[in-house]
Amino acid sequence: MEEAVSEEYKKELRDQMQAFKKDKERELLKKQEEFARREQEWQLQSQKQELEFSRRLGEEKRLLQQTLEESLRKSIGTDFENKLRLLEDAHKDSEEKLKASRQKEFEFLKKEQELKTREAELELFVQRKVQEERGKLSEEIRGLEEQKIAAKETDYQLRLKELEKQLNDQKKLAEDQKKIAEEMTRRVEQGSTQLQGEVQELALEELLRGTFPFDEIGPVGKGVRGADCIQTIRNNYGQECGRIIYESKRTQTFSQDWIEKLKADMRSQGALVAVIVTQTMPREMDRFGEKNGVWICSFAEVKALSYVLRDGIIKLFNAAKSQENRGDKMQLLYNYLTSGEFGEQWKAIREGFLSMKQSIQKERDVMEKLWKSREKQLEKVLLNAAHVRGSIEGIAGKDAIDINLLEDEDDLILD
Repeated sequence: MEEAVSEEYKKELRDQMQAFKKDKERELLKKQEEFARREQEWQLQSQKQELEFSRRLGEEKRLLQQTLEESLRKSIGTDFENKLRLLEDAHKDSEEKLKASRQKEFEFLKKEQELKTREAELELFVQRKVQEERGKLSEEIRGLEEQKIAAKETDYQLRLKELEKQLNDQKKLAEDQKKIAEEMTRRVEQGSTQLQGEVQELALEELLRGTFPFDEIGPVGKGVRGADCIQTIRNNYGQECGRIIYESKRTQTFSQDWIEKLKADMRSQGALVAVIVTQTMPREMDRFGEKNGVWICSFAEVKALSYVLRDGIIKLFNAAKSQENRGDKMQLLYNYLTSGEFGEQWKAIREGFLSMKQSIQKERDVMEKLWKSREKQLEKVLLNAAHVRGSIEGIAGKDAIDINLLEDEDDLILD
């Protein structure tokens, strides 16, 4: 939930930054257009002034020439000296004006160099601020990641402990089965065929008890021939779901009469499934399977077969149980949903939910306040940078200085 809220805030912040960037770009474009228009007007005005100055200068020269000619005609000596002095004065004025123009150009270049220096210092300051903000965000993200990693590490350790316990249980069970198998081997080597059959019966009972500790495993009652043990299956609530009857055979040949005898035992004991555990399989079977309503398997296959048969009996029992007393169950369910107990439990759930919601809202308010403060600081920096860029371009021209603060730096902030 915290990751989803954080992603939502980040997305909202990115949208706001994109909208702010577009507004500033439109504003900058308008300023650039206005500056271009003014620059064009200034150039036209300058051209007009130059043309007017040239025209006046030509007119003055022409008038001066006429005056000189007339003056020469009247008085070559005196008038020539006066005109020459006037020309020298005009030449001096032109030199002074040119000197003043060069001085202004020098001052302009000096100011331009100062602006470049200030722009470089400002860009360096903005980059430092951005790096500091990115460092703070990185620290916060690193802290969140460390918390997630710690939680995952805790879950991993718990899972590892569970697996170790399961492995120890399996080792213990394997050791028990190994002891049983060794006991069987010893008795087989020592005893007769009857003794070997009894050993397999005992091993079968021990295997079923170890595999299904909650089920009841016991021998068939006295007077019943053919069957060796019966498994009473119980579910997680201790309810009896059904029975499986087992017959153990350890002979060199398989007899078809065993099937009919075991089916009779199954009916007499009220069992749902009958299983023959035999050393020698029928000719037409190379592995476990069902034949004439009885399951036949080897001792190595009985554990897996028991799992499958037991699971099927429990599912059948649950399906039949769910259809019993449906009307009474609906009434009980209605009474429970309208009872005070359900109301109190639901009130406790609701209080816990509201508490979590308030906690999340408080965290959200704190983060929004922090983000809003940083956003204002960033807007202030970008606005001042835009003003500096507009001033520089207004003085030096659009193509004189390349300022890319709102391109690369803004992408770094958004990332």
